[in-house]
This record gives sequence, structure tokens and C-alpha cells, in this order.
Amino acid sequence: MSITRRGNNFFDPFSLDVWEPFKDFPFPSLSSRFPGETSAFVSTTRIDWKETPQAHVFKADLPGLKKEEVKVEVEDGRVLQISGERNVEKEDRNDTWHRVERSSGSFSRRFTLPENVKMDQIKASMENGVLTVTVPKQEEAKNVKYIEISG
Repeated sequence: MSITRRGNNFFDPFSLDVWEPFKDFPFPSLSSRFPGETSAFVSTTRIDWKETPQAHVFKADLPGLKKEEVKVEVEDGRVLQISGERNVEKEDRNDTWHRVERSSGSFSRRFTLPENVKMDQIKASMENGVLTVTVPKQEEAKNVKYIEISG
């Protein structure tokens, strides 16, 4: 987990992540066969967050999902939420499954954005199963007070 300190304020960008106690267990999602089973898709949705001088950039690998199956929202003014759902393939009664490893189910990841972002200019794009969300940063106001020189 990455924690960044800025001045005296403590900023934890992952403070709203959902803890998934079963994320490291090596079992596939069998929610269609075992109701109530935790979906592996939730815990396997990994998101990178990098900060550039101009923006915060989030990248999520979402193979097999269409952009219509993914939602990008901002809640409570500063909480970025990326969510979506991958449906289970329909089973044909004549099919024999030998292995089920591809995850299915819904996912939701939430990140508290810092105060220096332009909320009205957030952009999202999806290409080749990779979602990219770009959150532009505001220019830092330079707190400069000019002092008149007497003399």
C-alpha cells in the first residue's frame, strides 16, 4: 500500500478500498454454482494510480468488458468510483466444464482524490480492455505576498 504525506495533512489514497478477505485464496469464482460465494473478479481487478505534473492517471485492466459494462463516477465531491460487472457464461446442459478460472461478478473500487484536482474535467477512455481515467490537476496557487519597499 502506498501512503503519501503532504505537509501536515495525512493523505491515504486507498482509504476507501474494500478489504477482501478471500482475495489471495486460489479458488475460482463459482458463484453460479455456489450462491453466496465471494467473486474472484472483485479481488482481481487491479488498478494503477500514477501522478504526473498535470494529472492523476488511473489504469485498470478489464479484459473482455465493453465500455458499456463499466461505470466511472465521482461521489461526495472527491471519491472516484470505478465499477462494473462481468456476467457468467450461459451454460448449455450438454457442456462439460473441465476447469473454471475466468472470474465473473461485479467489482467496485473507490479512491479519495486529493483536493488539487479539476473535477469538471475528468476523462475516461477504454482501449483493448484497459480503462484509463485521467483527472487533471489544478495549478498550484502561488501564495506570494509582495512587500512594498519604503525608502
